[in-house]
Amino acid sequence: MARKTLFFGLVSLFTLFLFPAPSPAAYKPEYKLSVVVAQNNPWGMSAQKFADLVKERTGGKINIKCYFAGQLFAGMQTNEFLITRQGVGDFAVGSTINWSPTVKEMNLFSLPFFFPDYKALDAVEKGEPGQKLFQVIEQRGVLGLAWGENGYRELTNSKRPVRKPEDLEGLKIRVVGSPIFIDTFRAMGGNPVSINWSETLTALQQGTVDGQENPVSSIIIPYKLWEMNKNITIWHYTIDPLILGVSKLTWDSFDAKDKEIVAQAAREAMAWNKKEARKGLEGSTEAIDILKSKGMEVVVLSPKDMAAFKAKTQSVYDKWIKEIGADLVSAAEKAVKAVSP
Repeated sequence: MARKTLFFGLVSLFTLFLFPAPSPAAYKPEYKLSVVVAQNNPWGMSAQKFADLVKERTGGKINIKCYFAGQLFAGMQTNEFLITRQGVGDFAVGSTINWSPTVKEMNLFSLPFFFPDYKALDAVEKGEPGQKLFQVIEQRGVLGLAWGENGYRELTNSKRPVRKPEDLEGLKIRVVGSPIFIDTFRAMGGNPVSINWSETLTALQQGTVDGQENPVSSIIIPYKLWEMNKNITIWHYTIDPLILGVSKLTWDSFDAKDKEIVAQAAREAMAWNKKEARKGLEGSTEAIDILKSKGMEVVVLSPKDMAAFKAKTQSVYDKWIKEIGADLVSAAEKAVKAVSP
């Protein structure tokens, strides 16, 4: 009996030596998080908030460093999804606009004059279209953890107030390097110029471009664009959601407990981000009052005024439905209609 016990014991040790039990994946000393903008706005601050929450709640096990102002993609902001998918960047708080050249479905949010209010956007993100978009990016190597927001994109320029499409004629407007923006401004009579955000402030200062389009709370106020552009048109022509995403390669290296911690931190950070992005704009005129106090001439378009711009961009809408996918656009239209008066 003793010999049998000894024999089986030796066999067990030999087996363990040849086939050791799998050990948990080694965690990296640093995880990289990509952010297009600096830390002086709700977008950048929410990224840091997420990193801080994860570090605190994992006891420093997951140490995320934020790389602001496009450091990870060398200024080419439309490459951000690719570097996240490849694991060059572990995380990103990315704009759907910047991801749209790679993920065509993200152009849904850039359809001109599609989202009449925040309720419409929330309905799309929380509903079937938002779930579908997260499925699409996961299939391409990036897991969506939570929706955030950069905001409605409003027009500023240094030349004149813009109240009707004719006012855009000849104006050189900086746009992000996404084809739908080029199509939209050309359709409205403007002269769109694709420039990375890292170069935009210099271009505005030097007069290389006359204006740009970006959200009020996230970009126009933090970057003091009134110093270069005295005119602003509030027209809600398109909106810019953010996605806090993680490379599937990175995500799969975390254990179940840490995955839940990271996911919860993402939800909290992006909820804070949305609240800050809408501050002074939803049910308030505080943000508009700030612009006026800085000497900007503020033009707020009425639904009738916007109808003229919308008519000019109908061809863009029709063209991009095919790129985005008719079923996805249809589902988003239904979601918007369900919450719109």
